[in-house]
Amino acid sequence: MSAPKVSFEFFPPQNLEASFRLWDTVQTLAPLDPTFVSVTYGAGGTTRDLTRDAVATLHKSSGLNVAAHLTCVNATREETLKIADDFAKAGVTEIVALRGDAPKGQDRFTPCEGGFANSVELIEALADTGKFKIKVGAYPDRHPEAASSNADIDWLKAKIDAGASEAITQFFFEADTFFRFRDDCVKAGITAPILPGILPIENWKGTRNFAKRCGTPVPTWLDDAFEKAERDGRSDLLATALCTELCSELMAGGVDALHFYTLNRPELTRDVCHALGVTPKLALQNVA
Repeated sequence: MSAPKVSFEFFPPQNLEASFRLWDTVQTLAPLDPTFVSVTYGAGGTTRDLTRDAVATLHKSSGLNVAAHLTCVNATREETLKIADDFAKAGVTEIVALRGDAPKGQDRFTPCEGGFANSVELIEALADTGKFKIKVGAYPDRHPEAASSNADIDWLKAKIDAGASEAITQFFFEADTFFRFRDDCVKAGITAPILPGILPIENWKGTRNFAKRCGTPVPTWLDDAFEKAERDGRSDLLATALCTELCSELMAGGVDALHFYTLNRPELTRDVCHALGVTPKLALQNVA
């Protein structure tokens, strides 16, 4: 089995220390020759300017193919498309188009006055510019706001039909979750590539809480495994083994590309990639 293609998600730094951590993360993972790296948008659009700056800097200084997250939250259509245009002027031609989470203090997403009502409207507007390759989110487990799993698939098809060319899934814990979702997407007529989103478990308690907020079911066996590993001081070893096994099962099922949510902590992602046969191929360019 050949090594998979890989891509990585980073989040923008909010202080000097975080800036160094991001750059260390990029230096660690760039040699693995990712097909692209993405930079997130904070909840409620809170890191809009930071994301724009980080995307431009990474694109210019690293030589990597950078995809910028863009959401509909707390901005008019004009403001959102201006940010997209700024990305294009900086040479960034890939966007991960998302509706976005509700701003802090709000239970549900509410469109900004004059803003995009949902991700499909955003995707249509971006596609109309003709400037971008558009990626979107996908949910192998039911989105907390979705009426059903079928509704999630119908919405994904609407996003693809609106102009997106690729989807990246929310993280999941078992390969069968992804395979069921992939099969259901094929049945629905979705032919665009769907990248499985992989979250290496840096901290089980934090990951578990995150999963609960995202509506991602947590298998009982994982709770038991990490409880024992934490007692024995082997959490990192377990996390590496489990993530490598998950990726290997996906590859055995025909997956040839994996997208890693790095949380700007690259070591576990790097170790998993090495275990999968992804070895260093290039060095960073134009390092400032």
